[in-house]
Amino acid sequence: MPGRIINGLKTVGVNNPVFLLDEVDKLGKSLQGDPAAALLEVLDPEQNHSFTDHYLNVAFDLSQVLFIATANTTATIPPALLDRMEVLQVPGYTQEEKVEIAHRHLIPHQLEQHGLTPQQLQIPPHTTQDIISRYTREAGVRSLERKIGAICRAVAVKVAEGHKMPKQESAGPQQDAGQPEDERERVGYEAERESADLSAPPEMPILIDPTALKDILGPPLFDMEVSERLTLPGVAVGLAWTPLGGEIMFVEASRMEGDGQLTLTGQLGDVMKESAHLAISWLRSNAKFYQLTNLAGHPDPMEGTDIHLHFPAGAVLKDGPSAGVTIVTCLASLFSGRLVRSDVAMTGEITLRGLVLPVGGIKDKVLAAHRAGLKRVILPTRNEKDLEEIPAHIRAELDFVAAASVDQVLNAAFSGGFPTASSPLTQPHLASKL
Repeated sequence: MPGRIINGLKTVGVNNPVFLLDEVDKLGKSLQGDPAAALLEVLDPEQNHSFTDHYLNVAFDLSQVLFIATANTTATIPPALLDRMEVLQVPGYTQEEKVEIAHRHLIPHQLEQHGLTPQQLQIPPHTTQDIISRYTREAGVRSLERKIGAICRAVAVKVAEGHKMPKQESAGPQQDAGQPEDERERVGYEAERESADLSAPPEMPILIDPTALKDILGPPLFDMEVSERLTLPGVAVGLAWTPLGGEIMFVEASRMEGDGQLTLTGQLGDVMKESAHLAISWLRSNAKFYQLTNLAGHPDPMEGTDIHLHFPAGAVLKDGPSAGVTIVTCLASLFSGRLVRSDVAMTGEITLRGLVLPVGGIKDKVLAAHRAGLKRVILPTRNEKDLEEIPAHIRAELDFVAAASVDQVLNAAFSGGFPTASSPLTQPHLASKL
């Protein structure tokens, strides 16, 4: 038989359709061949004008076909295949968008699937928000739909049980042995008909509140991110991007007497380890300017001191350069003994000269900060343009500080700014960047 592409062209009957290649990041090799290798000719504009199907053995022009491929990550797509594509990053849904999708599409669909009506089950928007934030952690809405389905199944059972009881109670007293047989049949039929009326039971509609949500779905799977706060020096909040969306990331540091060793824990990749060493080197070279000392008051904060940096959620692999500013701020807090502001989160790559370089995933990271209840976000100056992608009502609730240097990051991360040898501790003027 002809291949899937030729069969698809045969089905639509035109030579310029749109082909959707879903989840190409999950292509796998088998004894029948490598599908990624077959797609090289299909997606290459220099070759697909004479694509040859092995069954037909006749060249066919695919140059008019539009191919759209989807993937959760580009990391597992073969480089040769990825080189033939134009990559468009599609951010995940915001919480407000998920609520709208749920009430316009997911909830009506699940009600229909489970034989329920809006008069029998109501899920208010605030309950939907709780499901999104405390029972799911995803960029899309697949898990959200499963949770709504679980609620519908639980309510369907309650509805069925509620209408079974009147039928059982009416089985005995309504039928008198002295009545004629046809009269007993009529009474039994009337009782059965009344008990089967599911249109508007007395207890309807069932409203899903937080208590009912916990009874149906169990304890929350994810704690609210605002539960962890900065109560000791040596802790800072960063922003990370994952395939599931943005996350806040705590960085913790402690020091003890030793010989200047740096210990890193938390399943870190090579790039993140280099960021930690880079932060240490920058702070040591600027320790005198920022009045940073070790436990004994020595101007070199690493003299006779061991440093341990930990990134919680140790079972999760972490990598990337965007934690550079967070590591510097965490260590500056440790060496100075000052607390980082509890309402601030940050992201950005640093250089050995103290510059802050742009990073990716700004929209998802800002949404994570807003979801966690944080009020100030520090980001690289060159990422200001990415703020246009963020909904206006979220931008209005956050204070954005654009930083081009580590010095600006430290002044924004600490209340009253960060003192230096040449300037007293004063409140810096930091304009909000929207």
